[in-house]
Formats: sequence, structure tokens, C-alpha cells
Amino acid sequence: MNCTVAIEPVDHPDAVALIGELDGHLAQLYPPESRFGLDVAALRLPHIRFALARDEHGLAHGCGGVAFLDGYAELKRMFVRPASRGRGIAQALVRFLEDLAAGRGYDVMRLETGIRQHEALALYARLGYARCGPFGAYPPNDTSVYLERRLAG
Repeated sequence: MNCTVAIEPVDHPDAVALIGELDGHLAQLYPPESRFGLDVAALRLPHIRFALARDEHGLAHGCGGVAFLDGYAELKRMFVRPASRGRGIAQALVRFLEDLAAGRGYDVMRLETGIRQHEALALYARLGYARCGPFGAYPPNDTSVYLERRLAG
């Protein structure tokens, strides 16, 4: 699928819908204490950028954000609609957000995902992410997987 990834307001209806779908998906997999996703209000903070992936007709198929933190950037709220998976959308989102971070001088991208998100784990492995320990404010958690990747240049 030919998609375009761009920064968009997190309170755009398409973004809100995707975040709602992601929250519903995660609620089926993990208890509340094992879910660490930021809400729309937190995604508006000045150190976060949020992007949507749209097809040639303007339909939103996926979303993701990047938080610029002290010493590393972190992928947040990555999601591609199930019917749109396997078409390169997630990879396009990740690479776009990595480029934003690298452009700001960050050399490490980190993320937290869950042990039951097998497609996401496979994607991140293909993109060069490796396991690391908990970082930032994340508590040790039996359902979390922590990953990082060095960014080029």
C-alpha cells in the first residue's frame, strides 16, 4: 500500500479513533496495571509528536508517536488497523518517527510493548530492535518487553 506519514494533531478524529481501537485491543490482552499507553491529553505535550499514516485516498490506517526524553526517544501508541497490516504501514511509521528523532540529535530509540503482541515483536525484530531492560518510569513487569535500537547519524 502506498501510504504517506505525517505529523497530525492527536485530537484529529482519525487519530482519536485509532487510539480508541488500540486501547480496545490492548484491553483484551492485558490488565489495566500492565497498560502504559498515553492518553490524548498526554500526547499533546510539547515533547511529543504524533503521526498518522494515510493512503492515497486520505484514509488513516495507522498511528504512532515519539516522545523526546532525556537521553533517548521513545515510540508511543504505535498501531495499525488489523485489516491494513502486512502492507508496510507500521514500518513506514517507525522509520518516519526514527528520522524525526535522529533529526533532533537522538541516537537511541526505545519502546515498551507487550508479550502477547507477536506481530509487533516480529516487526521490531525485523527493524533491528533488541531487548533491553526497563527504562524511564516503567516498573518491572511480567507482561512488558522493552526494546531499543541505535539510530543512524
